[in-house]
Amino acid sequence: MSEETKLQTDNLDLYYNKFKALNHISVHIPANRITAVIGPSGCGKSTFLRAFNRMNELIPDVRVEGQVLLDGQDVFALDEVELRRRVGMVFQRPNPFPKSIYDNVAYGPRAHGIHNHQMLDAIVERSLRSAAIWDEVKDELGKSALRLSGGQQQRLCIARALAVEPEVILMDEPASALDPSATLRIEELMQQLKAEYTILIVTHNMQQAARASDYTAFFMMDDNRAGTLVEFGPTRQIFTNPRDHRTEDYISGRFG
Repeated sequence: MSEETKLQTDNLDLYYNKFKALNHISVHIPANRITAVIGPSGCGKSTFLRAFNRMNELIPDVRVEGQVLLDGQDVFALDEVELRRRVGMVFQRPNPFPKSIYDNVAYGPRAHGIHNHQMLDAIVERSLRSAAIWDEVKDELGKSALRLSGGQQQRLCIARALAVEPEVILMDEPASALDPSATLRIEELMQQLKAEYTILIVTHNMQQAARASDYTAFFMMDDNRAGTLVEFGPTRQIFTNPRDHRTEDYISGRFG
């Protein structure tokens, strides 16, 4: 039985001014699965990730050709605010707002017009529980988020993304700044979240991709330094029986 597609690109090309950063990327990302994007530095992994919530448009002189789809809908036909509610983002380094834990999580719902205190309380608790941090912070919601540890801050940022009830969570190396214990907590959390969300994660950590993802996309630079998709498939197949020798060379550490 084939997987339901949540995210899709068809012949996606992306340019930063005259530089072509992505070259003809066509891929189907399945719903309620964790898909890892791997590849050497500079091959367009983060650019690819940001295409799904149009954050590349915040950079001057960006041009996109081809299709980027969410549930079969062209993301460029959707309202940007609504798109970014449906497709949340967690960045490489935790970036909590200089506000309380409570106000960090309540920020998005308030921005979308929710001001009822009981509703906000319920959203904050649900989101913090979903991000596996509620028990650690429930008695100090008024404390500054900046006083949390790095791993706690990253889980808080995940809770903040969950508070607006997205369908997709984009993660750009969410554990690269964390210690091994905090990294494992993030990976365990991802496994819990995929029941309700589609997760797309960029990682440089081959072990993390092999452990945590259901599918893997391997990117490389072509001869013109544009990011290109070499291979996409179930993670087990990519790591044990890749179809392309370049995938095997990268995974085995021969380059990259």
